[in-house]
Amino acid sequence: MVSPTKEVVTSASRMINPMTSPLSPLSVVSNEMETLTKNITKLIGSGHPILNRISGYYFEQEGKKVRPLLVLLLSKALAEIPLNKRTRVIVDMNDIPNDPVYGNKTSDSLFENPVSNFSPLNILHGIKSISSPLTKGSEPLSTSVKELDMANGILPKQRRLAEIVEMIHTASLLHDDVIDFSDQRRGRPSGNFQFSNKMAVLAGDFLLGRSVVAISRLRNSEVIELISNCIANLVEGEFMQLKNTVIDRDQLSLMTGNKQKLIPKPTGKELDIGHDFKIQKLENNSNHTEKLQHDILIKLAFDHYLHKTYLKTASLISKSLRSTAILSGSDELTIDSCYEFGKNIGICFQLVDDLLDYTQDAKILGKPANNDLKLGLATAPVLFAWKMNPQLGSVIEKSSFSNEDIDIILENVYKYNTVEMTRNLALEYRDKALKNLHETLPKSKARDALEILTMSIMTRKK
Repeated sequence: MVSPTKEVVTSASRMINPMTSPLSPLSVVSNEMETLTKNITKLIGSGHPILNRISGYYFEQEGKKVRPLLVLLLSKALAEIPLNKRTRVIVDMNDIPNDPVYGNKTSDSLFENPVSNFSPLNILHGIKSISSPLTKGSEPLSTSVKELDMANGILPKQRRLAEIVEMIHTASLLHDDVIDFSDQRRGRPSGNFQFSNKMAVLAGDFLLGRSVVAISRLRNSEVIELISNCIANLVEGEFMQLKNTVIDRDQLSLMTGNKQKLIPKPTGKELDIGHDFKIQKLENNSNHTEKLQHDILIKLAFDHYLHKTYLKTASLISKSLRSTAILSGSDELTIDSCYEFGKNIGICFQLVDDLLDYTQDAKILGKPANNDLKLGLATAPVLFAWKMNPQLGSVIEKSSFSNEDIDIILENVYKYNTVEMTRNLALEYRDKALKNLHETLPKSKARDALEILTMSIMTRKK
């Protein structure tokens, strides 16, 4: 099926606000989204009132909740595939192979409720009595919720997955605000500003711990592997961002706050762990022209940027949507397409987020404008400006940007209209995501909602 033309897509996205229109994606899963936060509170409760307050702080706010919305909509869209064509269900393996190997099983387990716990309560609660709220265990979904979900085509484990994904995302926000020295989030004081850096970090850790417990109770080894890996990806992406761009030639220094600190000298006892993202070291080579050297640097910089974007934003979306398809019992082609859809929409989402930093003021964004530049980050608009003006390289290679540097970068961003270049790149990823939907899912109200949500990303303001 041919995807909609750009003109139709643009027109439709201008008419529809996904959060307010009666035809919005939210309306398709409104009951599930209304109970999302309530169900999450059952997963994250502790016996410490301050920890409860901080852990729930960002859940109180009017966030976009795009990730659980995508999981729930995709769950509903996948339900349109007949059960006799959804036969891939995970089974446990007796051995642990180097690479995961998954087999087939009957589809009976599709409708199982997430378990409350595996271990005895006296083990889970520690030295306190079982009745103590000190370590509250997550609760299974109620019978009424399960019945509602089955009627709507959403499996209990898919609903739980949506809640877990939002928990992981919220934990990352608590951590990010500490790392970025933020004092605002969604138009009000950030968690670290309101409670302190230490408490915000601990609350984020607590949410991650709770999410890992909850995901283990889905009893699906492949989904556990995927979602757990997302947490590692978030950290990897943050480390890639610490070094600004791939251009850093010596990799000898780190930015800690507003100060630059040298990495300790090797002791000879370091573990040779390696990494799947290799940074090509550029040497002076008289055989290369200056233009070729610049083109290589630009390509490396964009590769670094897009890989970082995947790790920080698209990984959680793509792997959670892959997990959604796995829980539905879908075939390999459908599972792979759901992953690709998540990857493409995730990168599109972040590209739009990066360009909004140059087009919206702080009041609309709910956070400081030009914040990326103030943090010394070279996002797509900056990289496109550097592509147009090679002389910007000496500025972008810096670990942090002075006010003078920011003025120079902004002048080039607006001179070459690189915000529009970034928008066009985001459109490419959006169109790929729409193609994934059309090629994979049968026509349904839920698929229509996913298309509308995908199109609306390009017109969001914050």
